[in-house]
Amino acid sequence: MRTRRLRAALSALGIAIGVAAIVAVLGLSASSQTGLLAEINQLGTNLLDVTTGQNFSGQGVPLPLAAPGTIGRIGPVYDVAYTGTIANTNAYRTPLIPSVETNALSVAATNLNLPGAVGTTVAQGRFLNTATATEPVCVLGAGAARRLGIGQLFAGERIWVGGMWFYVAGILKPAALAPEIDDSVLIGFPAAKTYLGYTSDVDGHPTIGNPTEIYVRADTSQVNAVYNVLASTANPENPSEVDVTQPSSALVAEAETKGVFNGLILGLGAIALLVGAIGVANIMVISVLERRAEIGLRRALGATKAQIRTQFLSEAILLALIGGAIGIGAGALATAIYAHTKHWTTVIPALAWGGGIGAAILIGAVAGIVPAIRAARLSPTDALRSA
Repeated sequence: MRTRRLRAALSALGIAIGVAAIVAVLGLSASSQTGLLAEINQLGTNLLDVTTGQNFSGQGVPLPLAAPGTIGRIGPVYDVAYTGTIANTNAYRTPLIPSVETNALSVAATNLNLPGAVGTTVAQGRFLNTATATEPVCVLGAGAARRLGIGQLFAGERIWVGGMWFYVAGILKPAALAPEIDDSVLIGFPAAKTYLGYTSDVDGHPTIGNPTEIYVRADTSQVNAVYNVLASTANPENPSEVDVTQPSSALVAEAETKGVFNGLILGLGAIALLVGAIGVANIMVISVLERRAEIGLRRALGATKAQIRTQFLSEAILLALIGGAIGIGAGALATAIYAHTKHWTTVIPALAWGGGIGAAILIGAVAGIVPAIRAARLSPTDALRSA
């Protein structure tokens, strides 16, 4: 190995690549899972989402006006926020923007405790209060601000909403459990009624519009119980026309989806290990042919077949072990760099580096066993004669 360093290095490279892929995949998966669990713990798994469903004819059915109040009377529920998406109303940076360029933004009315309920906070400015909720004032979701080109909030900032100017009071941070909030321009329900005509009719009198989505926070231990009664509580007459979901389940599904891709990359790593094993076996076969004189001389001086087998098998294992060690280092480094960019805690599970070392030793043993046996079977006279 010392005299043929380039050949040994190229042989170990395949094993190093395979082991690095395996370590990186397992490390990134563990780091991602740790980050995901931390995010779920921070955001909570006790958020439930109630949205408008459809009737038997496929038409959307609005939630009753009383739905937020009745849901709030459920014992384990301690926070209720709601929004109402205002149809056929768009938001633009200025009135000069063509009407077709909506940037996929939605305009929604909201009550005043929305940020805390969905697990977000205000990044700039402030959220709506009892005063600004009645005026042409809005708050932008993180994505809405970005698409409108508002990176920094200045005094007097305003946008064109529903044919009139609305002043921007604040910008929210991303809401991981409620991504629809990120793409929304939020105004108060009283302002939506006054300036945008978002109303519903109660006994012949116009009042604020119906909620289209309700965010519910419940005691963590009672989430399933609350989930089971939300539809019938929100709309007692037609509970089948109400959709109830648990947003944190989407994060879990995301982790499961990543697991499929992890399996694919692990398979590619295994193929790289196989190629590396073939390379090591090839090198050892060539080594036996090139070192026939050495084998014959050692046998003539009293070396046994077992000693010859051990020598060549040890060389194959050592070659694979070097590749495995390099692969573990490279995989760990890649994991640390990527985890740092994502602000995750770097986690290298014992299965990753232990499995990498074990796989390298196994591959070296399997790849070297046949050449080692061939070397041991050479007779001293034939080996010396061919030198």
